[in-house]
Amino acid sequence: MMKKYIIALLVAAAIGNTAKAQKQAYETTVDGVKVIVQPSGNDIVEVQTIIKGGVQNYPATKAGIESLAMSALTECGTLKHDKNSFKDELDKVSATVYGSSNKNYSVVRMNCIKGDFDVVWPLYVEAITQPKFDEKEFARIKQDAINNIKQEDSQPDNAIDKYADKVAFAGTNYAKDPSGTVAIVTALTPAETKAYYQSILTKSRMVIVVVADLDQAAIEAKVKGMLSGIKQGPAFAFKKSTFRADKNSINVEKRDLATNYVEGIASGPAAGTPDFNAFNVAMRIFSNMHFLEVRTNNGLSYAPQAWFSAGQTSTAKFSVSTTEPDKYIAVFDKLVDKIKREGFKPEDVADMKVTYLTGFYYKNETNSAQASSIAANEVLHDNWKRSLTLVDDVKKLTPDDVSNAFRKYINNIVWVYQGDPKKVNQLLYINGTLHKGDNPVMH
Repeated sequence: MMKKYIIALLVAAAIGNTAKAQKQAYETTVDGVKVIVQPSGNDIVEVQTIIKGGVQNYPATKAGIESLAMSALTECGTLKHDKNSFKDELDKVSATVYGSSNKNYSVVRMNCIKGDFDVVWPLYVEAITQPKFDEKEFARIKQDAINNIKQEDSQPDNAIDKYADKVAFAGTNYAKDPSGTVAIVTALTPAETKAYYQSILTKSRMVIVVVADLDQAAIEAKVKGMLSGIKQGPAFAFKKSTFRADKNSINVEKRDLATNYVEGIASGPAAGTPDFNAFNVAMRIFSNMHFLEVRTNNGLSYAPQAWFSAGQTSTAKFSVSTTEPDKYIAVFDKLVDKIKREGFKPEDVADMKVTYLTGFYYKNETNSAQASSIAANEVLHDNWKRSLTLVDDVKKLTPDDVSNAFRKYINNIVWVYQGDPKKVNQLLYINGTLHKGDNPVMH
């Protein structure tokens, strides 16, 4: 009881601090681009320029091009600074500027002390609007990207997750790996990558998030100056899709590994829909129960995982490394069937709501984390304010809400397997008890 009391107090304190910020957060529009500002109460400035789209921006044959372009913005110099002088200017004031990408959007970040903002901002604008894509530096970052792809493929946990996406989302945008493949990235040229970047750098794709104590007029003036050299571009719509498996399936890939790797993908509610928060809590409770049953009670895997992967296409995922994959699926099916029959215990739901909110606020203590949360909620949920109102949304959830969300979405599963094919009975995954579920996913 004391532990729960302490956690509740921590959440209450965090909520109180956030409530103060909520009253000050606002959005404004500069030259057609939404700018979201969260006053920080400190001397740090975090700016994130978002370019929406992610994997929907490029064909599968060019996967990796956006990730490479984002790296090039700061790693290949600008028209005014070569790479070294650009980084030297940032190092003088301990500031950071860099770009990155994921399946849903790309982001160009800057972080500095408020007193250095006028020094760092021009460098930030240079990186976004005047990247050089120097051939020598581009060759270097391209080789780094190729090495990272090879390294990820050699790590079984990464390899099984990418394999699962490739199988489950075949023929859709979400099958694309933002990192690309060795063959695709090897063929990319500086000119092609620069042209691609210029094609997606449009006001219609952009959202800018500022977490800092800066005057609104100053923010708007800085942003207006940056946008003056950026074209409007055609109207852009962020495409969301719902994943649903019509039946259980398993795809097996032979790999010489010390153990065997299994991952499953089931459906999940789209961001911005009523079931989202309830399912998020449900999967967190299930993750704990999955760990307890698979590792603690049955000793089948060192680190079993279950999580809710939210994005353009939201899904539930389950992953284990095990020497006994057939025993795993039996334990998994039994656990899921039990939850579907009985639902989650009210005390487990109450505890997870507190734990979830505590973790959420702890992770959002920094300006960078707050900006990232605002950006993700704006892109995925079409509602940046969700990052400030989450506590009220979660508090309203009932045990029935959480249990019903689990029942609704955890049905047929696409399983993938890497390891020794002789160790897995595929029929157990195809004909498991989940195949007989009475709760089809509703679109």
